[in-house]
Amino acid sequence: MRAIHWMTLLTVVLFGASVTLFVRSSSANADARIAQQVMPVASVKQIMDGIVKPAAGVVFGSVATISTADGKEDRQPRTESDWAAVSASAAALIEAGNLLMMGDRLKDKDQWVTRTRAMMDASRIALRASEARDADALFNSGEAINLSCDMCHTRYQMPAAANPGDPYRPHK
Repeated sequence: MRAIHWMTLLTVVLFGASVTLFVRSSSANADARIAQQVMPVASVKQIMDGIVKPAAGVVFGSVATISTADGKEDRQPRTESDWAAVSASAAALIEAGNLLMMGDRLKDKDQWVTRTRAMMDASRIALRASEARDADALFNSGEAINLSCDMCHTRYQMPAAANPGDPYRPHK
């Protein structure tokens, strides 16, 4: 009698495990089909010009101390709309990093990935700072973002005169 109970229990467990594996396999296959349908369109330059530069400009310009003839002006986001714009721009920088690592935009699997992830990590700091409404942390995040951009451009950006078509190709 005990053997029958154990066999029944084992059958139920094995059935449950096989259903779980089938569901996971079906889900993975669906994810793979969707990934195959993703077709990168924009060049690195287009991503830089259309996403990275404008988004970085919003993040960099969101917190500043400006000296004028009338004295100093402290600039920082003040309204929910201001903070939302900075958060959206920081998120856009992170997502641009994902785009930069897709398809033929992936210049190499070493420094390109490392430097792109550095931009994404620095942008996450800006995103967290904007979500926390922390102007000082947001200001400080700008240095890390700028450094990540400079490091990547030092390695990959060729002078425009040498390559007017796409200045974001690696040196050969």
